[in-house]
Amino acid sequence: MERDTLRGTIERLTYHNEETGYTVAQLMPEGQSYMVTVVGAMLGINVGESVLIAGEWMAHPQYGRQFKAETVRTLLPATIAGIERYLGSGLIKGVGPVTAKRIVRKFGTDTLQVIEETPARLHEVLGVGRKRVDLITRAWAEQKKIKEVMLFLQSHNVSTGLAVKIYKQYGDEAIAIVEADPYRLARDIYGIGFVTADKIARALGIAADAPERVAAGVAYVLSQAADEGNVYLPAADLTVRASEMLEVSPALVGNGIQALRESEQVWVEEPAQPGRPSALAEERPVYLIPFYYGEIGVTGRLRRLAEASQDKLAAFQSFNWAAAFAALAHQPAGSATPNAKNLTLTPRQMEAVTAALTHRVAVLTGGPGTGKTTTVRTILRLAEAAGARVVLASPTGRAAKRLSEATGKPAKTLHRLLEFKPAEGFAFQRNEDNPLEADLVIVDEASMLDLLLTNHLLKAIQPGSHLLLVGDVDQLPSVGAGNVLRDIIEAIEAKAGAETTTQTALAATSPLASASVIRLDTIFRQEAGSYIITNAHRINRGEMPILENRSAVDFFLFREEDPVKAADLVVELVQERIPRKFGLRPDDIQVLSPMHRGEVGVAALNARLQATLNPPGAAKPERTVGGRVYRTGDRVMQIRNNYDKEVFNGDMGHINALDLEEQSLALGIDDRTVTYDFLELDELVHAYAVSIHKAQGSEFPAVVVPMLTTHYMMLQRNLLYTAVTRAQKLVVLVGSPRAIAVAVHNDRANERHSGLAERLRSA
Repeated sequence: MERDTLRGTIERLTYHNEETGYTVAQLMPEGQSYMVTVVGAMLGINVGESVLIAGEWMAHPQYGRQFKAETVRTLLPATIAGIERYLGSGLIKGVGPVTAKRIVRKFGTDTLQVIEETPARLHEVLGVGRKRVDLITRAWAEQKKIKEVMLFLQSHNVSTGLAVKIYKQYGDEAIAIVEADPYRLARDIYGIGFVTADKIARALGIAADAPERVAAGVAYVLSQAADEGNVYLPAADLTVRASEMLEVSPALVGNGIQALRESEQVWVEEPAQPGRPSALAEERPVYLIPFYYGEIGVTGRLRRLAEASQDKLAAFQSFNWAAAFAALAHQPAGSATPNAKNLTLTPRQMEAVTAALTHRVAVLTGGPGTGKTTTVRTILRLAEAAGARVVLASPTGRAAKRLSEATGKPAKTLHRLLEFKPAEGFAFQRNEDNPLEADLVIVDEASMLDLLLTNHLLKAIQPGSHLLLVGDVDQLPSVGAGNVLRDIIEAIEAKAGAETTTQTALAATSPLASASVIRLDTIFRQEAGSYIITNAHRINRGEMPILENRSAVDFFLFREEDPVKAADLVVELVQERIPRKFGLRPDDIQVLSPMHRGEVGVAALNARLQATLNPPGAAKPERTVGGRVYRTGDRVMQIRNNYDKEVFNGDMGHINALDLEEQSLALGIDDRTVTYDFLELDELVHAYAVSIHKAQGSEFPAVVVPMLTTHYMMLQRNLLYTAVTRAQKLVVLVGSPRAIAVAVHNDRANERHSGLAERLRSA
């Protein structure tokens, strides 16, 4: 290997890993006409920048001769072409390729000096008015500050994007704040976790056993557990996890837990605390404070709702149900069903209608095609005939839209129903002091309810109002922490079992002593030759789906066990075969994968599908962030709740426009447009393929699901069941019957740590 230095312009970033900083870039060396591949940790570089790189040449067995970078220093470009490329790269907000060309044509090699020293002269450039001059001047000054922050953070493996976010958060105080408390970064800034903050802290000299490091690490482990769906962690599990991650003794972790407890960041459920559920106390659970109060809040509010003395639907307590159901049998089923037959309900559906209108808390659950929607329509019809005020809601926009279409009534997302106003202290405007004006609240897709959102919903329901939760409890649980629907059903059915057997004191004093659960199990919606619903129920019962049937019109298996060939087949199915045979557009087809990694994981499939379905083009502006290319026309998904924009984890849309000068992206979600600054693009991922977890609450005309034994760790019954039930018209599995069998027979879904069911069962 030979040591050398290269000076030139970054032409393209081929790959960039946000976590490690590893980058593959194409560099055009000064005075040469061919590009060089440069690899290594090159944080802080942008396309168009001039750099001085020190390192050594190496021969890669697959990719040939490369330059391995050891140090990278950013230089201001000296040539006219370099200056034009630098300014037009999107680095300076307000300057795109066209404006950059005009400015450089006017000032030549003096361009950067003009911007730095006499920016008012930019008025001399055609199309550059006062507003844009001000924007360029501010952006240039900001870039200088950001570069100072970058120089400070570069040795700590912090990417350019994160450095900009740090500066945006803290301004000119950024370096001082980071030096004083680097762990604050993980608390304050999305995209910076404990691991990054810890690297900076260690580089600044904070010891491995420092109390502030241990406490921050414990809080991080609890936060990670919440991201996995857990409301708490048992103290023993938390201690093991934190001790291993931090590489410190369990005793120091115990001190960290106590420090967080004293600062009221966590709650520890002690065995000695009176009135606590015994099963929980034995685990000594440790909660982050919001989740503890969320669990306590849901328990108390459900109890008050179920046991309220007043009843806003009291008329139904003495209702002539037999006459009502007989009359309904001579009426059409509903506007959502063309040429509908008369509405005849099964005894179980009648029971569900009665329960919703006579019990202040009720749950309606059942698989696809079992008549949940018909039951809800009937409840609506009777409630409205009685003059009751009914509101409909779902956790996601897609689910709310489907609910509205199915019932013919307006439905909202829960955030809109509760009038969430981020500008007003991140508060839901609907709460105990300003409750919903509703006699009956119906929430569809209730399996997606997480603990904290449920608590906010219950705050807004007046005592005496009725709550009906509708959902499929056998689907995957919510993306957020908690297992709310399952926990509520478990508590109610435990109460019912006690009532019908020993009439124990538990039943009499249960917070849900007057609640009801109705399970629908008769399949109605089934067309000739259709196997989606049949196979969904077979999977849910632990039976293999019917895979070999020539009469099937909507459920197919393409056998392929090689991951690379399976990925090729998935792309071919989406691009050509399904559109040609079924008349669907590629945009109607959603690929759902059990895993994120591997040849048929979400990441690799997205790269393939983007290249095939939305390749680069002269009329398609694009922006590269963290190695991911965002291009006009891309299908993308929001991966965190952004309350300012009213977009939430799992929302999907298409990129309608990219403005390289304004450094913004316009995303179409449902019937509205949401604007993102380029610094916010880490909230979006491509969604040509998504994880099955992320598809909850959504339905698609067709789904393609790779099921290979390489997914072994993720092959679970409720995962496959959820994937199949996302399809409206067509399911195509790509993989092997063996992998499908593994999933079908694995009903050991990952258990979540949640104390809600135990608290609801207790007095």
